[in-house]
Amino acid sequence: MPMSTLVNYSGDDDFYPGGSFYINPMDSGLLVSIGSCMDVYCPPRKRSRITAPYIFRENNLELEKRPSIDVLPDECLFEILRRLPGGQERSSCARVSKRWLMLLSSIRRTEICPRKSSQSLNESSKLDKELTIPVPDDIEMISAEDRELGSDGYLTRCLEGKKATDISLAAIAVGTSSRGGLGKLSIRESSSSRGVTNLGLSKIAHGCPSLRVLSLWNVSAVGDEGLFEIGNGCHMLEKLDLCQCPLISDKGLIAIAKNCPNLTALTIESCANIGNESLQAIGSLCPKLQSISIKDCPLVGDQGVAGLLSSATSILSRVKLQSLNITDFSLAVVGHYGKAITSLTLSGLQNVSEKGFWVMGNAMGLQTLISLTITSCRGITDVSLEAMGKGCPNLKQMCLRKCCFVSDNGLIAFAKAAGSLEGLQLEECNRVTQLGVIGSLSNCGSKLKSLSLVKCMGIKDIAVGTPMLSPCHSLRSLSIRNCPGFGSASLAMVGKLCPQLHHVDLSGLDGMTDAGLLPLLESCEAGLAKVNLSGCLNLTDEVVLAMARLHGETLELLNLDGCRKITDASLVAIADNCLLLNDLDLSKCAITDSGIAALSCGEKLNLQILSVSGCSKVSNKSMPSLCKLGKTLLGLNLQHCNKISSSSVELLMESLWRCDILF
Repeated sequence: MPMSTLVNYSGDDDFYPGGSFYINPMDSGLLVSIGSCMDVYCPPRKRSRITAPYIFRENNLELEKRPSIDVLPDECLFEILRRLPGGQERSSCARVSKRWLMLLSSIRRTEICPRKSSQSLNESSKLDKELTIPVPDDIEMISAEDRELGSDGYLTRCLEGKKATDISLAAIAVGTSSRGGLGKLSIRESSSSRGVTNLGLSKIAHGCPSLRVLSLWNVSAVGDEGLFEIGNGCHMLEKLDLCQCPLISDKGLIAIAKNCPNLTALTIESCANIGNESLQAIGSLCPKLQSISIKDCPLVGDQGVAGLLSSATSILSRVKLQSLNITDFSLAVVGHYGKAITSLTLSGLQNVSEKGFWVMGNAMGLQTLISLTITSCRGITDVSLEAMGKGCPNLKQMCLRKCCFVSDNGLIAFAKAAGSLEGLQLEECNRVTQLGVIGSLSNCGSKLKSLSLVKCMGIKDIAVGTPMLSPCHSLRSLSIRNCPGFGSASLAMVGKLCPQLHHVDLSGLDGMTDAGLLPLLESCEAGLAKVNLSGCLNLTDEVVLAMARLHGETLELLNLDGCRKITDASLVAIADNCLLLNDLDLSKCAITDSGIAALSCGEKLNLQILSVSGCSKVSNKSMPSLCKLGKTLLGLNLQHCNKISSSSVELLMESLWRCDILF
């Protein structure tokens, strides 16, 4: 019946007084009777996606429901959605409901029907906006207009904690598929109750065949089925990182090996069900593998390591084996077949003896090894250390941590054998003494540039007469941190042997005095550029005055954090002599407002970073001086300065708008 007929109704025709609009009594709940001659339609509280119109007929008035697309089964809706003309349309449809999102994310690239024409879709876009249902907060949709690409030309996404869900992965798969595809995906600490499962990974596998990097950290609900999907759908995968994934076993990793021949890097950590079989498959089926890291996997043994390294096509250049149940056999394989290895890390190998390391060195296969790091391995002794020095002729960086059986003799023998050594780091090697350090410097050859000692408790400060030793003119960086026994006598001897130092780090040497540091400052001929003396409690202004006088023209960084005997006199010398200084740390020093004022008077001083944290004698009176220094400052630390008020700092922030101020 036309609307005009309704408006001009005169009452002659029967209009169903007091009757019901619905033939079906079950639908009468939608109507509320107001009077004996009128019915009013009351819609449900939850608004329908498509509002059904009234349809008036000759002898009946009824509400006819328009058919909804949601009544279609998933199979039919799948066929409709895979025929959408473009990525923007798919992204719009994915916002309608979770059901549509999950269906769209299950469509593979090969299942999408090609676009037939470029007809305008303005009307359909308007309809999409009208019909769009707000996506719940737990769905992380990616708009079609987002064009930000990763540095390698592909999109990068990271999901962590509560955001790591299957719905989020489905949204990423749909949103990125039409814009170059997802290149890097990282999932961390997914919740076990409603986090990422195999279903989520299958969505990524279907919609992101361009995935190259996948990291799964502490994802407890993903198992072999998820890796099956990744292997079948992401053949371009290059890097795989699995950490604390208890449901992933050899089967899942073998699926990756069979389907991802471009794999170049593999990291496995704390995966209790991954063992030798999968590593053998990786070694034989992934000829491009260059980096392997395995840590704390109890099922990995000698067979797995041998399978990785003994392959004829092995081009492994970076190998990390940590906390594994391997024996001397594995290290013999490394020494024989590791011809392409340039970086090797061995840590916590409790079942490897001195023989294993000795054989690895004498196998003469590590000709290209450049960097070697060994931590907490009982098999490292003086004998095996010397063997590795002889068997690795191109070794440049050596790091020994917690190797309790290495003594002075082994360290000196290694220094003599490793002719290409440029950097040596010893950490918690408590059998090494003062004589071992001095002997290594004197016998290391002409290429050693850096020496670092950390927490070596065996070093005692003994003033002994030393024979004529060869100086180490090549050493540029000396770092001795938290070695309480390393005192003035030891440092004086090191200073005489190393006249070309540029960088000196003596942090944590609370026993150091002016008498020990002054000879080093006087013997450095090239000029010091970076000096870290944090925690050296007994140093006084005399050291800073000598440093400013001897090295003021080259000094760029000076850290005096915790040197509580440093006063304003040091700041006067710094302001007058240190023209290149750009980073100065005076935290917890005994400086006052006068010292800050003197520092600000340095006409050519170009400080960029200044810290006076914990300087209890610095007050609001220093604000004008700090403002003057602020012309070049980029960072200023005023934390724990109790005599500086917050209001003064606020005014300073307004003046130094370019400077980051901590208070």
